[in-house]
Amino acid sequence: MSAGNDHRPQALTKPALGEKEAAELVDRVFGLKVTWLRPLPSYDDQNFHVRVSTNKGAAEGAEEFVLKITNSEDSREPELIEVQTQAMMFLGAEGFPSATPYLTKDGNIMSLEPGDAGPENKKYLVRLLTYLPGTPVAKIATNPQLLFEIGKLAASLDKALAEKFHHPSVKSLHRGQFIWNLANVPLLDQYIYALGQNKYRAVVEQVIEQFKGKVMPKLSSFRACINHGDLNDHNILVHSSSDSLENPEYRVSGILDFSDMSYGYYVFEVAIAIMYMMIESPDPLGVGGHVLAGFESVVPLTAEERGTLFLLVSGRFAQSLVIAAHTALLYPENKEYLMITAKTGWKHLVTMYEVGQDAVEKKWFETAQTYKQHMPA
Repeated sequence: MSAGNDHRPQALTKPALGEKEAAELVDRVFGLKVTWLRPLPSYDDQNFHVRVSTNKGAAEGAEEFVLKITNSEDSREPELIEVQTQAMMFLGAEGFPSATPYLTKDGNIMSLEPGDAGPENKKYLVRLLTYLPGTPVAKIATNPQLLFEIGKLAASLDKALAEKFHHPSVKSLHRGQFIWNLANVPLLDQYIYALGQNKYRAVVEQVIEQFKGKVMPKLSSFRACINHGDLNDHNILVHSSSDSLENPEYRVSGILDFSDMSYGYYVFEVAIAIMYMMIESPDPLGVGGHVLAGFESVVPLTAEERGTLFLLVSGRFAQSLVIAAHTALLYPENKEYLMITAKTGWKHLVTMYEVGQDAVEKKWFETAQTYKQHMPA
């Protein structure tokens, strides 16, 4: 859920194309005729689910895509969007269920297009990505098997990107002041005003101070990699491979939204996944051990990385809640979507601090240990 590359997402940068304009854009840029189109919810980009008519030889058919119109701030960094898209293509070739771009009429993976005819002359990068089937994790009841699979996916994805992905513009993923990079929790100081003076503000201030004192000094000891950065319950699609309604066997069928990709650390990805899997869970504090076990089946954490996991999960809660409140002030018409995490997020963050770091981590680590006892050596 990106809020722009700069650490001051103050300007109104979200595109606001109408459905007719979006359909014309698909025709003009990609040479495809839209037969059906509907808006998809989004944070600061604009997305449409698009069905187009195809004429392949004598047969006529339909294909489905997501038209992604990147916000005007991120659109000023085409190298960054290029490398994110190339990473999606790389992961697709590696067997991960990620979307791939449909090329423009000029044979490019994206096109810079003018926005509305306003005084600021904004431009937006436009891509047409394959539509991935599946149900968002947010709409199902998760079980330990799925949580394990999500942790394993997070580690496998980061490992593949770190070890095999090479691109001339990969340096653009060093996004030093990017507000959604987990290392930048201290930057929340300048947005905390958006919470007003309520009971939650003190909790966030405590999270930020502990992060500064106990996480920042250890960053240099963490193992670096490229993070997807937003493996939330709306960005992971699943499909059940079991006919059993009581015990569905889920597999991941889609990984969405690579706009928060940046250089980070392995432990960041597992912390982000844990936090988002907690959101809709009836047993939020029990989630972490299953996700951690899946992650460590591919990339075991060091003792130092494990020791900051509670603070990293708390830090991601703080990022999500504070930036959502800030962005909702800019886009009040999109408040319902922006505040999805806040519905239960505040309750979970407060509960984590009431239970305490030692007890929460003990629960996570003991659950993860049970998996190790049943795995072949």
